[in-house]
Amino acid sequence: MPLLTLAEVETLARAAHDGQTDKAGRPYAEHLAAVAGGVRARGGDPDQIAAAWLHDAVEDAALSEEWLAAAGLTARTKAIVRGLTKEPGESQEAYAARILATPGALLVKEADLAHNADPERLAVLPEPVRTRLTGKYDRMRALLGLRP
Repeated sequence: MPLLTLAEVETLARAAHDGQTDKAGRPYAEHLAAVAGGVRARGGDPDQIAAAWLHDAVEDAALSEEWLAAAGLTARTKAIVRGLTKEPGESQEAYAARILATPGALLVKEADLAHNADPERLAVLPEPVRTRLTGKYDRMRALLGLRP
């Protein structure tokens, strides 16, 4: 099976998340684009950029694990997406350990956290939500050994 190009992965991810919004009510594809751009800006390779576009697809049930297994993606991209897919009820410690154990996943998660914790994004949320999310993101950064 031929590998999907990054443009094809982007198109697929945008379609899979079509109609979804983030916590601030913005189109979810904006988050995906920001994470992919953050990975690129941090020197990420094509496998990591593809994973950035797909990092929430299985977790959000936009695409199935069966789709991922059969997709025209490298084994590394698939492993990164799986590494970034938080399981229901999974502790942050277990999730962070899996990210750290998955080659290439930390850079994608770093870009994801950077966009999620962007003060401009958080500013539109109610104070209790902003405080809860800021604490959650800070804790994950600490578990991953990332600077705030």
